[in-house]
Amino acid sequence: MNALQRESVEKTLARVRPYLREDGGDVELVRIRDDGIVEVRLTGSCVSCPLSVMTVRAGIERALMLDHEEIRRVEQVK
Repeated sequence: MNALQRESVEKTLARVRPYLREDGGDVELVRIRDDGIVEVRLTGSCVSCPLSVMTVRAGIERALMLDHEEIRRVEQVK
């Protein structure tokens, strides 16, 4: 995916960030793969949160997939 698409994904993540920051966490975009998989890294309190899988799936992945039809999945990387 090109830089314009990366910028668009970052805009979506910017909408999600305030919710993560309320609890002392954050998310960073690591990579957008050619196969439609987006890799993100959770930071702050999200790293040790037992609900981080739900945060990635129900929050981050859902927001990204609603905004970008070419995204197939979001994966959390360390």
